Amino acid sequence: MGPGQWRRARVVAGLAALLALVSLYPDPVPNAGPRVGSLLETFQPWLPLAVLPLAVAALWRRSALALGACALPGAAWLIAHGGTLLVDENAPYDLTALQHNVSDVNPDPAGTARKLAEAKPDLIALEEVTPAALPAYREVLSPTHPHIAVEGTVSLWSRHPLTDIRPVDIRPKDVPRDWRRGLRATAHTPKGEIAVYVAHLPSVRMSPSSGFGTARRDESARYLGRAIEAEETDRVLLMGDLNSTVADRGLSPVTSQLHAPAGALAFSWPASLPLARIDQILARNAKIAHIRALDRTGSDHLPVLARVRF
Repeated sequence: MGPGQWRRARVVAGLAALLALVSLYPDPVPNAGPRVGSLLETFQPWLPLAVLPLAVAALWRRSALALGACALPGAAWLIAHGGTLLVDENAPYDLTALQHNVSDVNPDPAGTARKLAEAKPDLIALEEVTPAALPAYREVLSPTHPHIAVEGTVSLWSRHPLTDIRPVDIRPKDVPRDWRRGLRATAHTPKGEIAVYVAHLPSVRMSPSSGFGTARRDESARYLGRAIEAEETDRVLLMGDLNSTVADRGLSPVTSQLHAPAGALAFSWPASLPLARIDQILARNAKIAHIRALDRTGSDHLPVLARVRF
């Protein structure tokens, strides 16, 4: 290999090493302005795929150094997410919880409800439940989940009694007052009381001018984080469409207080080609022992089912 080729191989190797580092530790990427840091964290499991053009360049240069470096992003992925390959699906658990954004344009709410009931969860959290669709969910879910809390377009359905049901104000300041997407209830389970929160944070938008638009979602996450911080019940379960992954620093007011399944994938959005899990089930003083995505319903999200261990 000549000096020129050696230098070019070093560039490819350096870029591969940098990609591996960012795949593991995206924190140094700045989040000011277009929120590049949040964008990378949202799609963090997919970042190692960016090594493919580098691998092609390494083959073209016939560089063993560059080819070896191209293995680093794969190793980074295994470090971050390889634990999902070793999950014990038979590990003990105390409760099952199901989270689903059912879509406000779902053409078959009753069919969606039947699919969710088949999983036999103890708790079901739903978002984007319209007033027109609510009776269909009541008809299907009430026989098995008779304890119900509804606030705006979010709802909680439980096998166990619910008390102290109240709204949680997570509305961004520039959003109309009829925007109601948060609730809190106490679930009285055989294992004791749990404060259950259901939340639907604002959507994010991509635009050439502003980049990854997360301002409203981040504001809503701060309000939700304050509510959880003030919660007096020891055990807390948060279920909802948080419109990002647990790695996204924009959700840190919430995720810094709660346990998430380490390295779990269970992609839930979009349903046609799932790329990220933006539907979350998180806990305080409890462990999310296992989480997985379920089969598609009439929504643009997939349901996710978690096993909770106290």
